Amino acid sequence: MFIDTRTLEQNTVVETTVCIIGAGVAGITLALEMSRAGVDTCLLESGGFGPDDETRDLYRGENAGLPYTFADGSRSRYFGGSSNCWGGWCRPLDPWDFDKRDWIAHSGWPFGLDELAPYYARTHELLKLGPQTFDPAYWEREIGRGDVRRIPLATGDMRDTVAQFSPPLRFGKVYRDDLANSAHVRVFLHANVLSIDADAQGTSVSRVRVGTISGRRISVSAKTFVLATGGIENARLLLTSNNVQAAGLGNGHDLVGRYFMDHPRMMSGRLKFRRGIARNKLYDIKYHYQNAAVSAHGTKISSQFAPTEEWMAREQLLNSRVWLYSRWYGEGSAGSEALIRCKEALLQKDQPGRNVKADLLTMAAHPLDTVGFGLARLLQSPALITDVTLQAIVEAVPDPDSRVTLSTSQRDRLGMPRVKVEWRMGDQVKRTFDKTFQLLARELQMAGVADVVLDAPLEGRAWPKKLEGTWHHMGTTRMHDSPREGVVDRNCKVHGMSNLYVGGSSVFPTVGANFPTITIAALSLRLAGHLVRQLDLPDSVGHTRNDTSASVMKAMSAAPQPQVETLPIAAATLTPLMKEQ
Repeated sequence: MFIDTRTLEQNTVVETTVCIIGAGVAGITLALEMSRAGVDTCLLESGGFGPDDETRDLYRGENAGLPYTFADGSRSRYFGGSSNCWGGWCRPLDPWDFDKRDWIAHSGWPFGLDELAPYYARTHELLKLGPQTFDPAYWEREIGRGDVRRIPLATGDMRDTVAQFSPPLRFGKVYRDDLANSAHVRVFLHANVLSIDADAQGTSVSRVRVGTISGRRISVSAKTFVLATGGIENARLLLTSNNVQAAGLGNGHDLVGRYFMDHPRMMSGRLKFRRGIARNKLYDIKYHYQNAAVSAHGTKISSQFAPTEEWMAREQLLNSRVWLYSRWYGEGSAGSEALIRCKEALLQKDQPGRNVKADLLTMAAHPLDTVGFGLARLLQSPALITDVTLQAIVEAVPDPDSRVTLSTSQRDRLGMPRVKVEWRMGDQVKRTFDKTFQLLARELQMAGVADVVLDAPLEGRAWPKKLEGTWHHMGTTRMHDSPREGVVDRNCKVHGMSNLYVGGSSVFPTVGANFPTITIAALSLRLAGHLVRQLDLPDSVGHTRNDTSASVMKAMSAAPQPQVETLPIAAATLTPLMKEQ
């Protein structure tokens, strides 16, 4: 059931068993699992079914660290969350990403890959992925094309890895009918949480206060609350909820908002292929991204190079991923950038201050770059490639001084303090970029694939002005068994709180160099099972969910998925629903 919060009577109180704040990948996954388990659930979404300027403005704030875009174009504040702008990359974290590594401060999870493995397996159905294997040899064999082949690696210090692509799945579209037809889940749209209210001791959440941009105010009371609004907003809501604990909920040790991480992305060098070797579609991002030619069993894949565990330990480096990056004619020019902005405008992506007339004039002034780049993107012809470089993303270091705080000078339309984001990275990240590029250049040369001339090393220099993140906001409510080192425990429950949980990548203690969505989904499935066990509620056939056995989990995942048309729901149909006295 979907409900437009703007249509409810002022001061309405919604009662439920589980209240989930945020309808992105984590929130919708949890809601689907609660529905299958028969748990009465309320899912709160700030936006509607599509983007709107007033709602997206709530994400904006101050940047206080490295040059960083964290609002416009990088997040989607409407039903489906960041899955609406997700590229679809999926690969589980490496086993060592969960380990405490002596050369990486604050590294390690409270559990290992074996704990998440069964939930990673379940994400393949949820995210519409293919066979449950990421073995490069398997995919090379199944694809069976001469232009999609593995490059032999000589030193043993680097390996090739595979990522699968989700279609990409837009959670707000694919699972909309399931939630509309659910007998147990009510989704409230245009519902912005203003505060999380705790009891006088600050150990239990009693309700959340909700507001719409139009001025309507309601509240939601529940037995259990899950905060799942993303790596920046999760911290913001905990910090602003300070009516009982002055520093914010869960912030008794000043950890909320700290350890903010993103995967930095850089390019380096130029490749000159030997002996007329054709560009390999398996490793070139311009050709392997969502390419049907690089697929098998209906699943598209890509391959990236990565250092081995032994090499990282020996060199005291972070994890990384690197691939080839072909540059098309006109790429990076004023004309191509204007063309990209025009395309993004058609897709309704966030573009504050965009000047349509200026972009049209720019394209007219650079016709060759504009048309050449457009044709190159459309045709993807090798003849329109000007050169090839290397692109890498690197694991971030958990740094307590890289953080999300509240602005002291800016408030949004709802009266809430805006965020201030201070993204920091040190020399260990720079050194990992340098060493990773050097290692792959050596491998390509030894394999007889290409000669590589790299750019100047990063270490010892300032970060470039055009440093890019990947919009993976992580770490701000990190997981740790000790409340002195983490905001949530191994079950994602906020330390010191009996009924407040956090979902999403903000709980990642360390982040590896892989794409976070599949891990967000796996953690959400794991959290759902924990919540069902904790609630200990009788189900519709008289059983009690006090153990969540394998048979119960199997039934939850195998439940039928009815498809119905979403219709407007009148406020009068809400049950249970009462006015505040």
